Amino acid sequence: MALNPEFQNRLPSQENLLLDYVQRLERHKRDRSAVHLRLSGLRPYNRREQHLRAAANSFEPLVENMDGQLFSLKSADLLFIFKNAVRGEVETVVQKVRFLFSDDPLLAESDADTQAFATWYDVDGEYDRVLHLAQSLVDAEHRLVNEVRGRMDTRSALRARQQMGEPLTPQVLDRVVAALARADLSNMVRRQYVCQLDTKMVPSPVFSELFISIADLRETLLPGVNLLSNRWLFQHLTETLDRRMLAMLTRTDHITLSGDIAFNMNISTLLSPEFLTFDDNITASRRGSMIIELQKVDIFADLGAYLFAREFVQEKGYRVCVDGLTYHTMSMIDRDRLGADLVKVIWHPEMVDGGAPMHDRLRALIASAGENRVVLCRVDNREAIDFGRSVGITLFQGRHVEQLIAEDNRRRELLRLKRRIERG
Repeated sequence: MALNPEFQNRLPSQENLLLDYVQRLERHKRDRSAVHLRLSGLRPYNRREQHLRAAANSFEPLVENMDGQLFSLKSADLLFIFKNAVRGEVETVVQKVRFLFSDDPLLAESDADTQAFATWYDVDGEYDRVLHLAQSLVDAEHRLVNEVRGRMDTRSALRARQQMGEPLTPQVLDRVVAALARADLSNMVRRQYVCQLDTKMVPSPVFSELFISIADLRETLLPGVNLLSNRWLFQHLTETLDRRMLAMLTRTDHITLSGDIAFNMNISTLLSPEFLTFDDNITASRRGSMIIELQKVDIFADLGAYLFAREFVQEKGYRVCVDGLTYHTMSMIDRDRLGADLVKVIWHPEMVDGGAPMHDRLRALIASAGENRVVLCRVDNREAIDFGRSVGITLFQGRHVEQLIAEDNRRRELLRLKRRIERG
């Protein structure tokens, strides 16, 4: 039953409940600890509702067993107070949450500063600190409420729209979806190749990834709208784009489908009637040349749905690639256990700076995953390729690879021209 809005406004906030809980805990603080997860420090695209819900749900078994109490704060932070007896289980849950958001800059920063993402407290020995934290969170919530009320001023709202573009709302999303139904998106489809490279840095394409450029989409259809302002609605938009991509892949007059191709899909799309229609309209041989890329966050938001979808599409003959891994999460994922055919790891210069221990660990992880099953993506320079090769990676994707392809095409064209002149 839905709560009356006026009644909801009178309900105590999680911050107030936390403060009350900590005050009552003073007599029972022995053998208790707390962990503060600063999800508020994540980038906006990592703070969408489904991800925050997945993070909070990770603590649910401990809450149900009455081993701890979770507080989901307005800032998006989580604070979990628990019995020391289950500290090992809590540490495992925190690692799981770190993995969920591992591609966020906050996690990279937290390597140097472990307090940046998670702060641990001994409630018995640091009770005053925990109490002060709870009080400061209540004060911060009050300030936030006042600031939000102030921002409702028409003039400030207008300035925000001018700086960031019109926010993506359900009404705007309806207009976008309607426009997509009529628009020719074929000229917004981009192709980027995954290549092997020989000793002379000459690329040999293995497969290509097709994707719709969000930047071009915004400029063409809704130049005044910030499509990323609401990640939950943006998720619905990507599902619409999935359907349009499937339609274009079915009609080869829209896109040149040469060689093996990869394309991004939401798991929800793979379980939709539109994907079944797409599958019915392509030949079995084409399925074998198609790679479906699934985002890491989408997978771990609902692992059961992923396993079902993955088994379904692989039985049909498609291959599956887990996209969005970082060098932090390589050690926390087993490609074989997930049943994926490929994984994509995002290049970062810190891979080089990590020193010999990190290099050895990456080399072992890549050997375990399979050297020909790991793609180093977002490769922007020669350093990325040299490092990737040093740890056993043989497949590369990114702007630098595209430059090498363009240079190789120019060399081949000059060679053909030279031979033509010689024959003449």
